[in-house]
Amino acid sequence: MSTEKRREAPVGAAPTPGAGAGPVGALLGVLVVLLLAAVTRYLDQNVPALLKGTALENVAAAIEYPVYAIVIGLLGNAVLTATGVRDRLSGGFRTEFFIKTGLVLLGASINLKVIVTAAGPAIVQAIVLITTVFLFTWWLGGRLGLDDRLRALLSAAVSICGVSAAIAAAGAVQARREQLAYSASLVIAFALPSIFILPWLASVFGLSPEVAGAWIGGNIDTTAAVTAAGAIVGDNALAVASIVKVTQNALIGIVTIGLTAYFAFRVERRADASRPGPGEFWRRFPKFVLGFVAASVIATWWLTTVSAATGKATIGEINDLRVWFLILAFVSIGLEFRVASLREAGWRPVGVFAAATAVNVVVALGLALLLFSGFSVA
Repeated sequence: MSTEKRREAPVGAAPTPGAGAGPVGALLGVLVVLLLAAVTRYLDQNVPALLKGTALENVAAAIEYPVYAIVIGLLGNAVLTATGVRDRLSGGFRTEFFIKTGLVLLGASINLKVIVTAAGPAIVQAIVLITTVFLFTWWLGGRLGLDDRLRALLSAAVSICGVSAAIAAAGAVQARREQLAYSASLVIAFALPSIFILPWLASVFGLSPEVAGAWIGGNIDTTAAVTAAGAIVGDNALAVASIVKVTQNALIGIVTIGLTAYFAFRVERRADASRPGPGEFWRRFPKFVLGFVAASVIATWWLTTVSAATGKATIGEINDLRVWFLILAFVSIGLEFRVASLREAGWRPVGVFAAATAVNVVVALGLALLLFSGFSVA
């Protein structure tokens, strides 16, 4: 574990500039990130329209911005490495700042009042589903000998809300950036086909729109993919899917607190003290979670003081800003990526994620049938 810490900086740690890096190099690095983010945004917004009417139309519509951002970041990484300037620009790859800002903005889109008043069953489903899938993933990862930090990222990602949960967990357990990139890649790889498979299975099983929406919202690990799959089924399914997914998103903070405590007090006990004190817990606790919760509370209150149209427009702008920050974060992850660390991971993380996804599908279907049969969004 100590060897890994020396070799790779953990998520949450300050970036270490490469040889020769300085303020000018850091500034140029930021400019590179902004340029690649602009390319990502352009592709995200225009590729579906450019490929409309072609055989690739559905594929283009399903691809989300993290795919473009990570791939473009990796390509930029290869170019900068080949030209020998990557280390001099690395001070500008501010992954942690972009990630934490994006997650705080995510909190503004989570209206706790809507969750509590409109869909009580979603809360029950989220708690049971997250607990079951998280513990199964953690157990299986341990059986297969995965690193504890990678286990935490995979468990959070598959049980809560994909990339956002993996990011939050990475800050809590000080995971390496390569582990975060690996987890994000698995989320995307499994989420994309789910957009089409789950609506088809819902039709085959004859599920009501509300049950189908609850199943989709509890399974697919990114909010955008949940929205796409729910829309395929219909408006009622989309409404329930969104509520279920938002409910799971709201539990990120609770899981993060638990991971922070577990890693601070058990996984990383200091040699001179078996149990670190409260100060160590506070040092390790990802402070951005407080911003995430505060943004949610403020948004929930503020939406009650303005018209629905004003609230929707403002939250839409905040969400757009959040997407920009997450694009910057994923581009930076690609730029910081080290292939050697992924080679060490092997097949086991894929097997863990696949098995956990299968459990998630089955448990979520059972909960959706139990809690949402006869439920109506009207």
